Amino acid sequence: MSRPLLAAMLCCAAACAQDARSIIEESQRRARSGSQRYEGTLEVIDASRKVSTKRWVYERLGSAGDSKAVLRFTAPPEVKGVALLIHNHPDRASDQWMWTPAVQRERRIALQDRKTRFFGTDFTFEDLEERDVNRSTYRMLGEEPIAGELCWKIESTPKPEARSQYTLLYIWIRRADYVAAQIDGFQRGRVVRRIRYSDIQNVQKIWTARRIEVEDLTRNSRTVLKLEKLEYDVSLPADLFTLQALRRER
Repeated sequence: MSRPLLAAMLCCAAACAQDARSIIEESQRRARSGSQRYEGTLEVIDASRKVSTKRWVYERLGSAGDSKAVLRFTAPPEVKGVALLIHNHPDRASDQWMWTPAVQRERRIALQDRKTRFFGTDFTFEDLEERDVNRSTYRMLGEEPIAGELCWKIESTPKPEARSQYTLLYIWIRRADYVAAQIDGFQRGRVVRRIRYSDIQNVQKIWTARRIEVEDLTRNSRTVLKLEKLEYDVSLPADLFTLQALRRER
């Protein structure tokens, strides 16, 4: 192979990688807000198609990848008060603690446990954290429609320091508004979890998916999360995102 051709191929590969990363960065930039709050309704459908319904309140302070969040179940009665505190970091995996009112104590979620399901849903603990763009490398795979919308298809490979359960991710970003349409999480060459985003609405000038469906392909189960009473840039006290506040039932 000639040197000019090799150089051209290397430049093309570098440009494609940069394009993929730039798209992810732009997607995060457009979704940026100082805070966020919503009430979520979750329908959990197991392999036998039995449906159970849960509700939680989610609150976040800070921007993606460097934020603090807390979610707290409000229904049904058997899970009411169970809460998860997440401290996201730009350079490493998040710190997480779960509060269980029945035993009146919090439990730190160990890194090796982040691949487990969060309290009967199809979200894993890792799925609930925010990923900073610098914790992965990216490669453009082309363009592909999802639900009738043309998307960029990007391969994302977590860096070792991310300590991810996924060996790689395929991410589809809608060209029209830079909102994620679908994410496939791979383990050892096969898709184990698929997240679909739909009901895209403009909320306070931020295009947002109001419906998120998480499918666990190994269990043949899925969870549908609907975001209600969604607000951005709401006033939230910093001490809400502490272990002391986690222990307080609201």
